[in-house]
Amino acid sequence: MGKITGFLEFDRKVEEYAPVEDRVKHYKEFTLPMEEKELKEQGARCMDCGIPFCHSGCPLGNLIPDFNDAVYRGKWEMAAEILHSTNNFPEFTGRLCPAPCEEACVLGINENPVSIENIEKNIAETAFSQGWVKAQPPVKRTDKTVAVIGSGPAGLATAQQLNRAGHLVTVFERDQKIGGLLRYGIPDFKLDKSVIDRRLRILEEEGIQFKTGVEVGTDISAEDLKKEFDAVVLCGGATVRRNLPIEGSDLKGVVQAMDFLKQNNKRVDGITDLGEEIKATDKDVIVIGGGDTGSDCIGTSFRHGATSVTNFEIMPKGTVDRPDDQPWPFWPMRLRTSTSHKEGAERFFSISTKKFTGDKDGNLTGLVTTEVEWIIETGKRPRLQEIPGTEKEWKCELALLALGFTGSEMTVAEQLGIEADPRTNIKASESDYKTNVPGVFAAGDQRRGQSLIVWAISEGRQAAHHVDAYLMGSSNLPLKGEGDLPRI
Repeated sequence: MGKITGFLEFDRKVEEYAPVEDRVKHYKEFTLPMEEKELKEQGARCMDCGIPFCHSGCPLGNLIPDFNDAVYRGKWEMAAEILHSTNNFPEFTGRLCPAPCEEACVLGINENPVSIENIEKNIAETAFSQGWVKAQPPVKRTDKTVAVIGSGPAGLATAQQLNRAGHLVTVFERDQKIGGLLRYGIPDFKLDKSVIDRRLRILEEEGIQFKTGVEVGTDISAEDLKKEFDAVVLCGGATVRRNLPIEGSDLKGVVQAMDFLKQNNKRVDGITDLGEEIKATDKDVIVIGGGDTGSDCIGTSFRHGATSVTNFEIMPKGTVDRPDDQPWPFWPMRLRTSTSHKEGAERFFSISTKKFTGDKDGNLTGLVTTEVEWIIETGKRPRLQEIPGTEKEWKCELALLALGFTGSEMTVAEQLGIEADPRTNIKASESDYKTNVPGVFAAGDQRRGQSLIVWAISEGRQAAHHVDAYLMGSSNLPLKGEGDLPRI
């Protein structure tokens, strides 16, 4: 352990942000880098606990005290090796993960937790800037071939791990560029797409093959793909969006959040063939849904030049502090305010949208809401109840539905005869990630349902181990908690 009294001497600090009036003028990342001295001090706050609960909070099992200590001692290359031993893409998680590890930090019981995510991001960026992240193709190839369907974080992690085992891996992506929701869904101001491209070049140099613009199940049948490859891994995500089936939902201006965000990603990328334009410019925008996707819509709307941006959440307003019924080290459902919220959005909680209203030409002009309360009775599921006399009309020309996802698209599963669970996710065992069809596996959101990027990478790594064992009889690829050979 480096600084035994570090947690007593230094306060928590994270990267600051460019002023709102400046950052809403562009789509670039807007964090302001910390000095190395400050980062070392943040690493020194780690208590090197006897039982590091941050490990249990992290779905990847990252060796957090170890890389914190290395940062404190200025051993950045060592920190990068430790971090990459459990996490294929720390440059993604260091930007996008909500940091469940920090909620499980022992210091967080009565103080501000260690700024683990910020340290992680800076380790990754230092590794890239110093040229430590290099392609490491396998020394020996097997004669086994694997098809990975989907190029989000689960698919990319699966592909890299299986490639490390020596298998010939081909990743199929129906969009024109690799990355899944990292590319088309996460705003550029949260993840600059050059960060994806930088990692993609490494993966290509390591020998992974990528085929874009190919939709398995349509452009190539799933049956033919299974015949061509020794194993198939489904990593297509949970992409079926939740609708709001109320009066007026077919009006022009009622838009799914992912359609709005994906189009803007393409616009920023310079793509001009976007179809019907979806923009918030000079409009009163209401974002329905209080999660990360809703937050992303808010920040994007401000950059479009929206007249106003309002956010509705059907759940009650959370507390700033940890709720009593969600004790440490569990993930607490408390109020979270993103950088996009701070750009000027007005937020309303315990509110439900009743209907959309429009003009004679079918354009959205407003919506009607009512306040709600959640009735909680012992032994019963929480029940939503409207509060009489609270109906309100709102002016709105663009309503963005950020209501989450209900499951996986099933075209490939149906062609192969793969079973689904009751939530329309691919049914695959958590013990070995196998589906009911021999040689076909599933990982990520397509298996577990809508979740976090860190879970997607973890699932990809776990699935890769079991695919390798299926192909070879056993596997040296690490499972969670085992780490890997140092690889940067």
